[in-house]
This record gives sequence, C-alpha cells and structure tokens, in this order.
Amino acid sequence: MSIKYNIREAGFADVPTIKALAEAIWEPTYSSILSKDQIDYMFSVIYTEEALRQQMAEGQTFLLLYLQEEPIGFAAFSVKDPEEKVYKLNKIYLLPSCQGKGLGKILLDAVEQEVANRGARLLDLNVNRHNKAKQFYERCGYSVHQEENIAIGPYWMNDYIMRKQL
Repeated sequence: MSIKYNIREAGFADVPTIKALAEAIWEPTYSSILSKDQIDYMFSVIYTEEALRQQMAEGQTFLLLYLQEEPIGFAAFSVKDPEEKVYKLNKIYLLPSCQGKGLGKILLDAVEQEVANRGARLLDLNVNRHNKAKQFYERCGYSVHQEENIAIGPYWMNDYIMRKQL
C-alpha cells in the first residue's frame, strides 16, 4: 500500500494553515528540551501570521505536505550563501501523529531536490543539541558542521549546524 501524499509550495494564503500546523506541532516537539515560557516566546516571534508573511517576503520558500487532502507538515528554506551555493533549511515539522512513518524523509527529500534545482551545492540546518531529530538528520546524510548559540529574546538556542553536500 502506498502513501498518498502531495507537496506544494505555499503562498501568503497558506499562512493560517502553517500557523495552525505549528500550533499543533511545537509544544509536543519541544516540551522535553525547552521551557514552556521559551516555547511560547519563540512561537510568538516566529509563528504569528505577520511573522510568517514577513519570512516569505524576505525569501523563505515554504512547502506544505499533505496526506490525502489534510495538511500534516511544512518546511521552509532560503539562500544562506549565494556565492558558495549554500541554502538553509529553516524549518521542517510534521504533526506528532505522522512522525516516524517516513513522511519527514519525503519532505526533506523534496526540499533537497528543490534547492538542488535552484543551484544549491550544500544544505545547512540548525538542530538543538538536545533534539533527538539530530539522529534523523544523520541517517539522512547530514553531519555536524559547527555549533552555534543563538539569542532569541531572553533565551538561548544551543544548536548544531548540520550540513549535507547535495
């Protein structure tokens, strides 16, 4: 039995769908590694409809993943270093009920194909140093390139920058 999925580029009209997905995904994804206050703060900075529209306007391309006709996840990417042909995977999220079924790999593959089509040589992503998703990225061919500590308001994100050659 094959999984019936569809991936398409999102536009401004899809911002409410992306926000609703993020609302369903963020707390279950991060509650084991970030405080509720930090999750709430970061969500208020990154996932308001205005913030999402601004991210799109500033060059992030969003992809929406549908299973049957239901939106179940999204990813976003942008150019990081045009001269070196490095793109950045800014976001990739699936509903918790859809994780562990190969759908994240499908969405990640779609991002990799899309950035490669745009001329990318490398794809970078940030992952919290305590996030179990690091093992997923390693299985998908990413390796730790460097460490980065990012201030977001009064909070810190302690990340690995992982990289894959395309």
